[in-house]
Amino acid sequence: MSFLKGTKIYSIITGSCPVCHEESMYQESNPYKLSQTLKMEERCSHCNTKYKIEPSFFYGAMYVSYPVGIAFAVLAFLISNFILKLNLVASFIVIALTMVTFLPVILRLSRNIWINFFMHYNKKKRLS
Repeated sequence: MSFLKGTKIYSIITGSCPVCHEESMYQESNPYKLSQTLKMEERCSHCNTKYKIEPSFFYGAMYVSYPVGIAFAVLAFLISNFILKLNLVASFIVIALTMVTFLPVILRLSRNIWINFFMHYNKKKRLS
């Protein structure tokens, strides 16, 4: 994955600092520790980037979580209906289970995408 370092994709997938890509924004790396899923560091210890630009900054991630969730649901439908050849009711159950199972991942991905709209990689900050 290091070949993507310096791209927004790297920061979005890994949850690393969007400015230096040197450390995780989250206090806990496992999104399935539900009490810790959205707990973030205040600042990057490497480049001192403040993650919460303003109060309630990550409310905007709700707008991103909808299309991310739709992408997961569509993928679950395509796999269940066309590859596994399940009927529509079974496909619906697979979609519901997928959405519940991947909720912590969707929440984090949405935050990662949202913060990467506003912050950009800076090679100079990475090297300092």
